[in-house]
Amino acid sequence: MDLQTRKLNLIAYLAQLQDEKFIEKIEKFILRKQQNEPEYKPFTVEELIQRIEKSESDFKNGKFKTQEELEQSFREW
Repeated sequence: MDLQTRKLNLIAYLAQLQDEKFIEKIEKFILRKQQNEPEYKPFTVEELIQRIEKSESDFKNGKFKTQEELEQSFREW
């Protein structure tokens, strides 16, 4: 399938789309690309601290999987 056909298919898909949240995500993605913003931004120090605190809390409350459990879940895919 050539690029022009893919574009036309995408336009047809978007024209029928009713999910406003999904359209909003597409708009944000396009705006980022137009402004040459990186897709991912580094965490701030505050965000890193929050993530560490949440991880420690999850661990204390038993909200984690062992290496063996993760490996088993991948085998079951």
